[in-house]
Amino acid sequence: MIPVVAISIVKEGFELVDVARKAWKSATNILELKWDRANFETWIRPTQFLTVEADTFVVGVPNSYVCDMLQHRLYDDVQCALAETFGEMVEIEFRVHRAKPTMEEVNEEMPLFKLLAQKDDDVTPKQDTTRPSFSDALRQPKRPDLPESELNPRLTFNRFVVNKSNHIASEAAQAIAEYPATVYNPFLVYGGVGLGKTHLLHAIANSCLQRGLNVLYVPSEAFTNDLVNAIRNRTTAMFREKYRSVDVLLVDDIQFIRGKDTTQEEFFHTFNALVNFNKQIVMASDRHPRELETLEDRLRSRFQGGLVADIAPPEFETRLAIMEMWAHERNLDMSDEMLHMIADRAPNNIRELHGVFNQIAARVRLGGGRNLTMHRAEATLNRYEKPREKISVPRIIDVVAEAFNLDVEKITGKKRAARINHARQVAMFLSREMTDQSLPQIGEFFGRSHTTVLHGCNKIEEEIDADPVLASRIQRLRNQIMGG
Repeated sequence: MIPVVAISIVKEGFELVDVARKAWKSATNILELKWDRANFETWIRPTQFLTVEADTFVVGVPNSYVCDMLQHRLYDDVQCALAETFGEMVEIEFRVHRAKPTMEEVNEEMPLFKLLAQKDDDVTPKQDTTRPSFSDALRQPKRPDLPESELNPRLTFNRFVVNKSNHIASEAAQAIAEYPATVYNPFLVYGGVGLGKTHLLHAIANSCLQRGLNVLYVPSEAFTNDLVNAIRNRTTAMFREKYRSVDVLLVDDIQFIRGKDTTQEEFFHTFNALVNFNKQIVMASDRHPRELETLEDRLRSRFQGGLVADIAPPEFETRLAIMEMWAHERNLDMSDEMLHMIADRAPNNIRELHGVFNQIAARVRLGGGRNLTMHRAEATLNRYEKPREKISVPRIIDVVAEAFNLDVEKITGKKRAARINHARQVAMFLSREMTDQSLPQIGEFFGRSHTTVLHGCNKIEEEIDADPVLASRIQRLRNQIMGG
């Protein structure tokens, strides 16, 4: 390395700091030409020249992850670009710096937010003196009532029934959980609704959490909602910190980002940032990436750059094995003949299969395991096999509200009294079980986040096993919703 020569001198009538600032700006222009857009926008665009200390350029960066990347992996390229403009090889220190930016600086740092940042007041509200400043928001972020990534502890690898239609996806998921970011990265699993994709994502997340890794599981709609909120509240730094600071990011229903240009732009940079830091990305979709027509080519190619595995509908033997496991877990005495009959007639969709089993199990439990005949089990299946187009979340809310003697507005409103909250969680549970709506979509009907919906569903599922009165009530609600 060429030694620094008289760095304290004045060049061309300017103080050294002024010269250094201009040199850094020119260096970034060189890097913009040399690097692809994604890398430049992710690593260099957010930087800010600060000062010169002890013969060293000090450059501010937005967070520790950008700092590590520039200091250890991209340092040589940046140093050479700076040497071209400054005239000598100098040392550079990257330092986390979160000074309050002007609006112009926010737009310059994050170009994908420019359009939305300039929208009318309905998108970007006028400055409210009661609202904390941008820097205050960074120091005191508003936290949700529930963890942002609530996982179902029951969705583990031990409870995932492996068969020939899903063994590749299952084995890959277990390898990722054991060796994240080393075997298959990214990993995308695809298949129809209710076939176990979400189960695999939760299993990976639960396994990685047990090993002390920083894990974030979100539906893609939640990613979009977080992005919109970040734009509105000027908390984009928090947004990036949240999604780019994890060891494992799991995104469910990734197909919903197609056609959403701003979401795709931000996910593209998030994807690059995580992969460059050797962090694991796992995604689930209802179809192969090449079939997502309105997905940007650069994202489609990245999604296919790792391992893409499909999950097919379970065959008879798998449906039977799944129900035998469920019966054993609930300590239910169900005859082999009954289980075979259900497995033969139940839908291939595992989520719907679970709904059928819940109804049969409720009758077994309420009848003490003695009064459920094959005839009554068949009648339950016949009722479930009626056309389900009429089953919607609003219908479920109406039925639950009437059963609990509540107004619909209370169930979908903001009140959190115990009685109202319980009815709301029952409606969420039934919506998840009896419709194909995703967690964020269900949450929209209740004015809640996807994590609140997931928490409510998990809570009711646990209470059903321990409370036969609640199990009986929910079974009656199912029958009423289906018109039985």
